[in-house]
Amino acid sequence: MKHTFLLFVLALLQPACIAQQADTIKLPDPVKQGGKPLMTILNDRHSTRSYLEKELTLRQLTDMLWAANGINRPDGRRTAPSARNKQEIDIYITTANGVFIYDAAKNALICISGDDIREKTGSQPWVKTAAVNILYVCDKSRAASQDEKGMLVNAGFTAGACAQNVYLYCASEGLGSVVRGLFNADELKGLLKLNEQQVIIMAQTVGWTKPVEP
Repeated sequence: MKHTFLLFVLALLQPACIAQQADTIKLPDPVKQGGKPLMTILNDRHSTRSYLEKELTLRQLTDMLWAANGINRPDGRRTAPSARNKQEIDIYITTANGVFIYDAAKNALICISGDDIREKTGSQPWVKTAAVNILYVCDKSRAASQDEKGMLVNAGFTAGACAQNVYLYCASEGLGSVVRGLFNADELKGLLKLNEQQVIIMAQTVGWTKPVEP
């Protein structure tokens, strides 16, 4: 019954985004207990490049985003480190139901667009069928360094930490994932409605893995 309700909520995301571009979808509280032992998921962590056309549940989406860069302390600090705690990385996701930005403070998804732009997030054929494509975006106005090179270096290690958190969550949950650097940054900048201070650092695909044929 709960699973059916979550799928119903996900189905509502697309028309809500079309009707009101500023819609905020409140996520359920992340589950912070359970999962496989750390050494087991480190052993199981790997990249996947073959995906089923199947959505994640809202629970999986919530827990994955919290693992990536959610708030894990009362002072607002995150599951991933950032230089001087500037938290300059924003997480955008593209799904069949639209484009969203993760608001960790509100534990919510903010709708950017109701369009399915998954195939625009990379040149690989499987990006358009995987459940989620994550885009890690640096907001230079929040960066610790005033030097452009320093900004991007710092953003790179924060995005990398977020991506590894997602990898570990996926290994525990039985999902597939892969980080990617091949995408059309100029085109995506427009589709995500980014400003001049925002730079896409990397992409990551997450979804259900296709069974290996015997």
